Amino acid sequence: MVFVAHIFGDPVGSLLWAIVLLGLSGLPGLLLKRPGPGQLLSVVITLSAAVWGMAGALRILGGAPATHYLLDWQLPFGPCELAVDPLSALFLIPLLLAAACCSLYGAAYLPAAAQPVVEKKVTLFSGLLLASMASVLVARNGVMLLMAWELMALSSWLLLMTYQQDAQVERAGMVYLLATHTGTMALFVLFSLLRGQTGSFVFPAAHSLTLVGPLAVVVLLAALIGFGAKAGIMPLHIWLPGAHANAPSHVSALMSGIMLKVGLYGILRTVSFFHELPVWFGWLVLLLGGVSAVTGIALASYQRDLKRLLACSSIENIGIICIGLGMALVGMQSGNQTLLVFGLVGAFMHILNHALFKPLLFLGSGVIIHASGTRQIDRMGGLSRILPRTAPLFLVGSLAICGLPPLNGFVGELFLYFGAFSDGLSAPLPLIAFIAPVLALVGGLAVITFVKLYGAVFLGSARDSAARQGHEAPFAMVAPMALLAGLCLLAGVGAPLLLQLVEPVVIDYAAVSPALFTRLTGIVPLPQIALMNGLLLGLMLVVWLVWRLLVQQTPVTSADTWGCGYLAPTPRIQYTGSSFADLAAGLFAGLVGARTTLTGLSGHFPAASRLALDGTERILDRMIIPCLHGADWCLAWLRRMQSGHLHLYILYVFATLFALMVWSHL
Repeated sequence: MVFVAHIFGDPVGSLLWAIVLLGLSGLPGLLLKRPGPGQLLSVVITLSAAVWGMAGALRILGGAPATHYLLDWQLPFGPCELAVDPLSALFLIPLLLAAACCSLYGAAYLPAAAQPVVEKKVTLFSGLLLASMASVLVARNGVMLLMAWELMALSSWLLLMTYQQDAQVERAGMVYLLATHTGTMALFVLFSLLRGQTGSFVFPAAHSLTLVGPLAVVVLLAALIGFGAKAGIMPLHIWLPGAHANAPSHVSALMSGIMLKVGLYGILRTVSFFHELPVWFGWLVLLLGGVSAVTGIALASYQRDLKRLLACSSIENIGIICIGLGMALVGMQSGNQTLLVFGLVGAFMHILNHALFKPLLFLGSGVIIHASGTRQIDRMGGLSRILPRTAPLFLVGSLAICGLPPLNGFVGELFLYFGAFSDGLSAPLPLIAFIAPVLALVGGLAVITFVKLYGAVFLGSARDSAARQGHEAPFAMVAPMALLAGLCLLAGVGAPLLLQLVEPVVIDYAAVSPALFTRLTGIVPLPQIALMNGLLLGLMLVVWLVWRLLVQQTPVTSADTWGCGYLAPTPRIQYTGSSFADLAAGLFAGLVGARTTLTGLSGHFPAASRLALDGTERILDRMIIPCLHGADWCLAWLRRMQSGHLHLYILYVFATLFALMVWSHL
């Protein structure tokens, strides 16, 4: 009884048991012969673990004392400490929320009765993915973190390869493996160097390391490359569009909404080890954040694949978070408390907000693809008629990701604007003030991109016959979307509550006093903005109700649209999303890249022709892959050594040992 009381009384113990339950949630589907009860039991276990864990995380953010646990393992890597501080708790809350939503959604998206083998695989590895991500957040030992990191990479790759018969899926899986193992090698360098400085793989105490010279450069760059590759920071984003586009929709929601943040957590955790940071590091993170934000939304504006568009917009949002992190690091290095607090508040708020609206959009994309039978935006249209519940929920996510009030995406970016304005008014050389026009440009492009997306998908007429035969999703798929949409509205209207949620994290991480935090954040008129958001939301509801009443009382008539003299109009000649965003995408043609293919147009009376417009990944297709081909050509001679003859392999071993013996005596 004492043990049980301790488990329920200690918030860290609750979180650790929740992680164990998440990891085991896929076992019932494997052990039970009937797939239906196994899937249902997995959902119940995941929901229970999510509620239990979120209660513990909220208690830690509320100031409850946190217990440190030591894992009794026999590995020669020092003690394995498990702990949860406010930073870990902040990342665990959206992880557990997404776990609950995606688990319930997945039960209807991949029903066990229809696809038992696929469902068992996805349920098992989804649980492992969630448990491994949470283990990264609670690990306080470099080797333990690397173990959880590799399990996270392997389980996410197996989920990505769910439909491995598709050539696009196979290519996306290979690119993902290349990117994730490159990042892992950088993390091996990072933790090896930290082990050499501290004498242990246990994480150093906060602000206890003082590294200067080349060693500091290597450690920080290794952390930025290793964790930044998982976060999708430009130019380490090459795996992200293909992986998120080809995974099952609720898996894409986990990868985009949560897994990218685990990479950002690694950067934040590594930075916390240092007493002082080099001047250049904060500016580098700020620069990479700006490049990622602008380039990511430029890529998204050009996409014609629904899920690739959402994936590229994740690069933009990761860039916005990195802008806040870079602002905070510059403020930390220069002693500017205003930049430090505003940067961290903006970054942490956007981490929470992105974890709400991006899973909402990816879950909505699964409903859209199921109803229309395609991922191509220009082949959709008119889906609001057959998806009356999904359409408004997807609209909420689209408005939120554009940073428009009264939704939550507006709140986090507001603190970044205030940080930029404060630097512009006080700094002799206000370089950080340029963040404001960058954020404005990103916001404008985001509006263009998601107006294109929503208009081409839900409005107008169905461009494809398959889109006319779809149907609304079942309750188990709509309910998680409704919950996330409601939280987006709540976070926008209740913005002061969101600030209270990130307050203990900023105070603990930045080592600032509560009085200073209250004084600085008091500059932002958050209560007035929350009131404005509430009034705006109420006005929108009134307008919607009046419109509904007018529609019910007004007879509906229909007629053909004027075809501009064309005698045989079809829904395919509607204004498309590609033509709508063509001007904006054309401004960034050098970054985005485009490939136009026109076939069958010849002679005085040409036959049916086809015009195809495809975006290209310039960094991947024109830089990285040619370099890999060049390395393959240069190293082709090594393949001759793999003859398959055992006596030659023995000779190689003997020659290597002989060379090492000679070298040791030089």
